[in-house]
Amino acid sequence: MGIKLQHIDHLALTVHDVEKSTRWYCDVLGLEHRYPGLWGGIPAMLFIGETGLALFPTKVDDPKPAPGSDTIAMMHFAFRVDRVNFEAAQEHLKGLGIPFEFQDHDISHSIYFDDPDGHQLELTTYEL
Repeated sequence: MGIKLQHIDHLALTVHDVEKSTRWYCDVLGLEHRYPGLWGGIPAMLFIGETGLALFPTKVDDPKPAPGSDTIAMMHFAFRVDRVNFEAAQEHLKGLGIPFEFQDHDISHSIYFDDPDGHQLELTTYEL
């Protein structure tokens, strides 16, 4: 029978400043900070529905930059939105001064942008 997965529970990210990144993900993407007092606040657990991000502090003052396509690593992570929210997200990011890149993937449209630590995010819609 194999394993029957339900969904991705969370992604674990290292960040320079957990508090700053928590505010960014809540303010920019509307994630909810759940269990803020648990484990001394580390990791910060942020959710949208059942999808979570766990933010951990980096253990060094000058961490290595995010890897590129020449490294075995996560390149980006994506959130799906409907067309209305895809358009609204672009206006929201513009208003916050966050640059993004639009890409037409034939079956979907996406915008790509970085969080404060250089993690690349994607918002994608299949409603063309």
